[in-house]
Amino acid sequence: MSRALVRIAIVAGEASGDLLASHLIAALRARLPQAEFYGIGGPKMQAQGFDAWYPLEKLAVRGYAEVLRHYREISGIRSQLRARLLADPPDVFIGVDAPDFNLALEKSLKRRGIPAVHYVSPSIWAWRGERIRKIGESVTRILALFPFEPALYEARGIPVSYVGHPLADVLPVEDGRVAARELLEISPTRPVFALLPGSRQSELQYMADTFIRTARQLSASLPEAFFLVPLATRETRLLFEQAIYRCEARDLPIRMLFGHAHDAMAAADVVLVASGTATLEAALLKRPMVIAYRMSSFSYRMMKRMGYLPYVGLPNVLAGRFVVPEFIQDDATPENLAQAMLNLHADRDNAARIGEVFRDIHLQLRQNTAEKAASAILDCLPAEVRAHAIAAA
Repeated sequence: MSRALVRIAIVAGEASGDLLASHLIAALRARLPQAEFYGIGGPKMQAQGFDAWYPLEKLAVRGYAEVLRHYREISGIRSQLRARLLADPPDVFIGVDAPDFNLALEKSLKRRGIPAVHYVSPSIWAWRGERIRKIGESVTRILALFPFEPALYEARGIPVSYVGHPLADVLPVEDGRVAARELLEISPTRPVFALLPGSRQSELQYMADTFIRTARQLSASLPEAFFLVPLATRETRLLFEQAIYRCEARDLPIRMLFGHAHDAMAAADVVLVASGTATLEAALLKRPMVIAYRMSSFSYRMMKRMGYLPYVGLPNVLAGRFVVPEFIQDDATPENLAQAMLNLHADRDNAARIGEVFRDIHLQLRQNTAEKAASAILDCLPAEVRAHAIAAA
């Protein structure tokens, strides 16, 4: 079998990385139709012709305690992948987020002359800022999603490109609440709350009961309230169903959806969301939200000790102030969450102000991201590989 003109190895470690990488693969394939893509990825990447050597779920672990429990397996996968890539080098390696896994791998590959691109800047502006030295040693180029990030790398002489966020390209700038309710066949006047307890099984284990008890309190105050719960996998759906039984909440008007997170958020008056990429999705959909997150006590102590910012949710980080409320760890109680959601639901003027802030963020992040990222990666290819591949396209 002849060698592909361009061989691109990619590692994505969670659902958000799968989405980012799938858009990138499509943009690269449009320019390099004979390129081969392989490594670690999820279903969206595979739908673009990606060859997944390991499933993405193997790396989808968050928090110090959780990582420690899976350390041996994750370390073994990285060692096997490193050996395989060094034995048969790709023309470029792209690590999509997952910095604790990817940076060490990128460093090994870069030392052997393989260009290593890291797509999504680690949150050095929020915590563990000392990582910037390790990043500089590990990468050929950083692709930054947020406009304040490039200056941090330029000050240290690390090549960086601001590419924006692909979700800002995909999601409409205008509010889609009416259309989403029509699609889901929900009355335009009914109080609707979307509950997004996380995409990882470990997040459901910490968040599901809290979210269901919050829904019960909301239902007591707003008897007409309706709840939408989009879940990414069969495993997370099962965990949420078990929590409903455990909390004796089978009487709540909850509709679980397989996927359809954007429809659920767009249809909602207020979103309750676990901190992460889903908070940005809710912001781009212009929805008022309450951000909540719980993790192991050990993980929380470690992260709090090394944090720099007073907020953790991306909407607040991007705005530079508290636009929406956050409740982390012990503060994430059903009572606190329900009251905050009721306040947002009742204050329509405040909801409109939040929507305007989110609209500004949306326009700032809309950069035709996949095309910009693809151009930056093409520039990292060895000159002769790039020339041959483009000539053959």
